[in-house]
Amino acid sequence: MNISQLLTNIVQTKTDIEIKGLCLNTQNAQPGDLFIALQGESAHGADYINQAIDKGCVAILVDSKEIECAIPSICVDNLSQYLQTLASTFYSNATKVNIVGITGTNGKTSVAYFISQLLTKLGVKNGLIGTLGITHSGQLSFNTTPDILTLYRVLNDYYQNDIKYAVLEVSSHALAQNRIAGLNIKQAIFTNLTQDHLDYHHTLDEYQATKQKLFALDCVESVILNQEDSHYKHFLNTAKGKKQTSYSLSDFDSVKTIEQGFLVQLDHYIFEIPFLGTFNLLNVLAALSSVEALGFKRDDIIPLFYQLSPPPGRMQKVNPHLAWIDYAHTPDAIENAITTLKKHYPNFKIRIVFGCGGNRDKDKRAKIGKIASKLADTIILTNDNPRSEDPKSIISNILSGIDDSYKLDIIEDRQLAIETAMTTLKKNECLLIAGKGHETTQQFSDKVIYLNDLKIAQNSIKVT
Repeated sequence: MNISQLLTNIVQTKTDIEIKGLCLNTQNAQPGDLFIALQGESAHGADYINQAIDKGCVAILVDSKEIECAIPSICVDNLSQYLQTLASTFYSNATKVNIVGITGTNGKTSVAYFISQLLTKLGVKNGLIGTLGITHSGQLSFNTTPDILTLYRVLNDYYQNDIKYAVLEVSSHALAQNRIAGLNIKQAIFTNLTQDHLDYHHTLDEYQATKQKLFALDCVESVILNQEDSHYKHFLNTAKGKKQTSYSLSDFDSVKTIEQGFLVQLDHYIFEIPFLGTFNLLNVLAALSSVEALGFKRDDIIPLFYQLSPPPGRMQKVNPHLAWIDYAHTPDAIENAITTLKKHYPNFKIRIVFGCGGNRDKDKRAKIGKIASKLADTIILTNDNPRSEDPKSIISNILSGIDDSYKLDIIEDRQLAIETAMTTLKKNECLLIAGKGHETTQQFSDKVIYLNDLKIAQNSIKVT
């Protein structure tokens, strides 16, 4: 498409260049792209123009003033207001993909992963977009939910490759920033709501109201809601007039805890759910409700559960030791993870390695410390992603929630902390390595290093 065609109803330009794509993030830029430079939370896109040029971008739209550089730049007043128009004009097939959108503080990744696997096993070609990345597409860089241009680009590519269903994790940031504007979200799922991201949303009520926006969208036809969550009725009221399905643990006729997961009865089926944690029982029910609401029969879905695999970094076992990697980084998630191990291994002591991320909600640090010290037998405090904060200050915040009489170790070097925990793990102990899950990097103020909790834990075993 020519730039002048793309901007027909936005701004007049004499620039006559063919473009192959749109991008907001230079990390995702591809040769032939039009780079859109906007003000971000901490920097302006114009600061990355040289990177965009190096990546092969052929022109720039900027929201302030035209910039002198090696490629044409076009100034568009209120540029951020036109992102949906630009995306839908250039990636016109993106809105033809049916989307299952999942939001909630915890469980989004697991529910999305389970739904995608079930659809695949039922013969439905689908794409998965979320914390773990994007399936059926190239390696792109983003947080839980991509920016609006990346989303449209991926969905347009899905449609052209005959993928008509996408399972999308929808973060509160994505809802607040209108990243999903104009997309064809047919089904919305609510997993739960607990404290997180209050550095961005300020209050829990604001955080909840942002999440509820997903269920008020006109395009949403059906909603799947976790009846166990205390915020359930708010989401139920928001979704009035839409087809509603609620799920709860009472849906099971019986549940028996076993070491490797649960043995459950649902309707006339008795089957094993191979995942630890009551929260995963709810995640499985969410996935079942979702796929059933898409038109598939329960009798065809339930026999597939034993074939499901857990998402990377979500209560992922480090075989052959009793150690698990988990993404838990909120008070509720930490509590659930430790309680899970205590439930499945009642005769074992629990050890936990964790830290808290820098430049994020500081209020939850002491709460996490308090929960961990009350539930775990031993703690090793370490770094998570310090980012631009002083690691010692973060650890001090965590310690403020822990009684002075509680004995713990502090090992700031995360690799050393994990190695120490693994090599000193006793036969009567379970270990939880919490916070980073599937992530493979660690962010400091001046550098980003490779760091993979699972690999470190596995390599620790080799040297013992």
